[in-house]
Amino acid sequence: MYKIIIDSCGELSKEMQEDGHFENVPLTLQIGDTEIVDDKSFDQADFLKKVAESEEGPKSACPSPDAYMQAMDCDAEHIYVITLSSQLSGSYNSACLAKDLFLEDNEDKKICVIDSKSASIGESLIGLHIAACEEAGMDFETVVENVEKYIEEQHTFFVLESLETLRKAGRLSNLKAKLASTLNIKPIMGSTEEGRIQQLAQARGMNKALDRMVQSMMEVTQNCENRILAISHCNCKERALQLKEKIEKVASFKEIFIVDTAGVSSMYANDGGIIMVV
Repeated sequence: MYKIIIDSCGELSKEMQEDGHFENVPLTLQIGDTEIVDDKSFDQADFLKKVAESEEGPKSACPSPDAYMQAMDCDAEHIYVITLSSQLSGSYNSACLAKDLFLEDNEDKKICVIDSKSASIGESLIGLHIAACEEAGMDFETVVENVEKYIEEQHTFFVLESLETLRKAGRLSNLKAKLASTLNIKPIMGSTEEGRIQQLAQARGMNKALDRMVQSMMEVTQNCENRILAISHCNCKERALQLKEKIEKVASFKEIFIVDTAGVSSMYANDGGIIMVV
């Protein structure tokens, strides 16, 4: 038996929720004095309203080691924990501490904590890959080796509709944010090999930005027919469907699925933001 634990930055599709092998461990979001648990009770519309009204940028707190240990306390012999990039959150370190503490009293378990070096649906895709390896009958060590190679080949991209979250967080000056808004400039962002965020390009207007994002993806993606591509969107389903159409015009993937951003991903993407991982 196996279990795949994913921190709540990684969205679970409906199929993953019903599968029985997956579980989210929630991070906590903070807007001013308001704390929001990023679990099934998360209300995206209310969260985005609070973010828009706040002068401060939203913040997140990673799950405690105890929260991870509770998720590890199960019948599964093989336990995989997938976290938000260690370059963006303390979730990975918290999960590693939980693993060490849990194994003190549960030496028979095999546990692997995995730094996704990604976020959002990047974590989800890693979870699906692990499940496929387990279902194929691979032993624990082979699954771990396989998923490490998968992560090396994975790429994360996103486009922001608004730069307000970056401005409020102090990562972008007021002048640059205003200039980008005035000129309708949309940055195309991506992940580095270490799991940091970098700007790949920029475009005038969302439609051109989506085209540029697809182009960036195609430049680094091979064997599309054997890969699953995932899209998550923050309050912009039509945009996600538009992106899916653009992708299907240039490549044939094994599968493309779309989900709504959960809490932490909504914090990063902000209203109108869209994330793509393959």
